[in-house]
Amino acid sequence: MADDPFFYVILVACLVVLAILAWGLSTFQAGGDSKKSNKIMQLRIVAQFVAVVLIVGFAYVRSQGAN
Repeated sequence: MADDPFFYVILVACLVVLAILAWGLSTFQAGGDSKKSNKIMQLRIVAQFVAVVLIVGFAYVRSQGAN
């Protein structure tokens, strides 16, 4: 699995989601602008959607290659 370049794309997408989540939580904790915090969390949702689509696509492609 790790020899597939698509695996690394998924890994980067998951790390991006993690970074955005940490950024958003730190913004919430700092008591900053609530609108900015909400926009960061909306960005996280979009990044998370992309990551999930990539994971499902990877699983689908791998399952088709096994047949």
